[in-house]
Amino acid sequence: MPVAYRKIDDLPLVIPVFPLDGALLLPGGQLPLNIFEPRYLNMLDDAMSGERIIGMIQTRAGGDHQRPALAPVGCAGRVTSFAETSDGRYLITLTGVCRFRAGEELPVRTPYRQVRADFAPYEADLREEAAGTRTATEIDRLMVALRRYLDHRGLAIDWGDAEAAPSDALINSLAMALPFDPMEKQALLEAETIFERKATLTALLEIDAAGGDDDEPTSIQ
Repeated sequence: MPVAYRKIDDLPLVIPVFPLDGALLLPGGQLPLNIFEPRYLNMLDDAMSGERIIGMIQTRAGGDHQRPALAPVGCAGRVTSFAETSDGRYLITLTGVCRFRAGEELPVRTPYRQVRADFAPYEADLREEAAGTRTATEIDRLMVALRRYLDHRGLAIDWGDAEAAPSDALINSLAMALPFDPMEKQALLEAETIFERKATLTALLEIDAAGGDDDEPTSIQ
């Protein structure tokens, strides 16, 4: 990441938010986005002229179609890749920096929404979590659950890459990429530590593989 955020004081107090159900950004993860709505094009213009920070957040019940209620926790990301297409869309990559609790929403005139972000509960996101848990029983259980889930859904991954990846990177990449529903994605986001996220991910994989509808065969990148 080009800019190092070592403490929460390095992060802005107010951030623009992009409510997008089903999209999960985690600290250190990379989320590609195709931006085409005018209000979010405006948000990107402003972000690129400032600190390049955007808060990804899901919605919850309440509010209206134009301004749904926001989930209590989101993840701030920094724009680390930016391109403009010939038809005016922005193709960006957000790299996750730190989760936040969504505080007061500001009565702004911008077409996009802005909130006060409380990063304090997630200051540990700014530090690399210890890897090296690949030999633990839990990671073996995760891999078994992953195989059953993929077989059940008709999905495929590169097993060589998966087995070589550090356990924390594997857990976060699976949490972001697999087609869980928005509530499940939120549970993965709100897991306090990488170990809790691993347990939540494993449970979701096992529950899904035990039943439900199959998706069409595809590939997870």
